[in-house]
Amino acid sequence: MHSPASASNPSFSLTKEPYNILYVDDEEQNLTSFRAAFRRHFTVHTAISAREGLRIIRETPIHLIVTDQRMPEMTGVQFLEAVIPECPDAVRMILTGFSDIDAIIKAINSGRVYRYITKPWNETELKMTLDAALEFYALQSRNKRLLLELHQKVAEQERLVRLFQKYIPERVLEELMARPEGMPLLEAEQRIVSVLFVDIRDFTALAERLEPSMVVELLNDFFSFITSCVRLHNGTVNKFVGDGMLALFGAPVSYIGNQENAVSAALAIRHGMGEFNNKYRSILGQDLTIGIGINTGEVIVGNIGSEDRVDYTAIGDTVNVASRIEALTKTIPNAILISESTYTAAEHTIEAKEWQPIEIRGKKEPMKIYEVIGPK
Repeated sequence: MHSPASASNPSFSLTKEPYNILYVDDEEQNLTSFRAAFRRHFTVHTAISAREGLRIIRETPIHLIVTDQRMPEMTGVQFLEAVIPECPDAVRMILTGFSDIDAIIKAINSGRVYRYITKPWNETELKMTLDAALEFYALQSRNKRLLLELHQKVAEQERLVRLFQKYIPERVLEELMARPEGMPLLEAEQRIVSVLFVDIRDFTALAERLEPSMVVELLNDFFSFITSCVRLHNGTVNKFVGDGMLALFGAPVSYIGNQENAVSAALAIRHGMGEFNNKYRSILGQDLTIGIGINTGEVIVGNIGSEDRVDYTAIGDTVNVASRIEALTKTIPNAILISESTYTAAEHTIEAKEWQPIEIRGKKEPMKIYEVIGPK
């Protein structure tokens, strides 16, 4: 018999759970001896055949199966193989004579059998072996439970990450999660970015005629559509404001050609409005129109807020001017207006019409504004 682990291990107590042992043997005398020896320590079930053993397994949760190797209908190894689908977690042991040792060792190596016990068995030694087997079962069950809890925790964390990604740019979230506990949030930094504002024209008046649920559905659909356009062109949606959106190109991640990417995203939004209006024209009785303004310049980006709530955002004159450029589109349906700083970098990719310099609130000098006609 293999050397068993000590039954006096303080970390294991059989009293914590009512363990059920099934002993299968085709000789009634052996079943009687096993019951008499171990019924004080365990709940013992006995079966005189493989069929009866299977019936007990289907009716009772079995934690440890001990079977004789030499039986008329099938060998003990065959029986233990057959019941794996019925109770895959049960520990499986074989009582055998020396003539069957080679076959038993093969079964142990393949994982079908946990341990073998040679005949005739000694009650004290077998008791220690049964204790060790049930300790193995307890540890195996605990590990399985911990693994399940770990999978649940990982799934919950992934769900939370997906949720936070709707509010925080993915790269910012990755950096925050990588920071050791106690370190401050991401520091503010100066970046040159292209800021894109898009807004639905006259949406407030339109929303007054719609059911609240339809307003929410319409806005969610619109924001999903324009978000996909921004992400497709390497931009980041920074925030939704009423029926409008602010997107950044160059923060928190920068790409070559942030200005061109911003204008391409604007063109994609304008082009996609045709399909969007086809979906809602019968409900609204009209087409939605938009206005887009883009400005490029230096901003401060970072996590801004209180101890309880922070928001990754961009602040600075560049953002304010982008908003005011977008406001100039109110009289021109589906217009895309861009600043000179944006046009200078993107002019090789677009057709644009230069406006007369126009005064922008907060700027000392009139600004050159370009109306984007389309791609070259």
